[in-house]
Amino acid sequence: MMTTYDCSIFELPKIRNRAGNITPVHNSKEIPFEIKRVFYLYDVPGGESRGAHAHKECHQFLIAASGSFEVLLDDSRTKRIVQLNRPYIGLHIPPGIWASEINFSSGAICLVLASHGYNELDYIRDYQEYLNYING
Repeated sequence: MMTTYDCSIFELPKIRNRAGNITPVHNSKEIPFEIKRVFYLYDVPGGESRGAHAHKECHQFLIAASGSFEVLLDDSRTKRIVQLNRPYIGLHIPPGIWASEINFSSGAICLVLASHGYNELDYIRDYQEYLNYING
């Protein structure tokens, strides 16, 4: 069973250039899984939240591509908040962790790299159902 402490912060490579920086991301190199899906959240009103679900199999890697937000991690025993506010820092969330993206700054963009394609059956969207799933 995963815990909130299995959620890891990664510093991604940053190639500096006077014309602007670039951060490359390759499958299974900078992040601990192969990317099967990429999506991003944007136009989230300042102070609002997103997410509030867990996955049974899918790993996710979150990056604040612009602005900032926090991620509330919950393993049913321990809660932990991680702030993302730099485009070269990412948070790996393994399956079995309840995660909510909260406190978006105005104009923030949350880039999500996922290990699986979209599958509604992989989502646990009800917290009580999550607790039942985690506790067997």
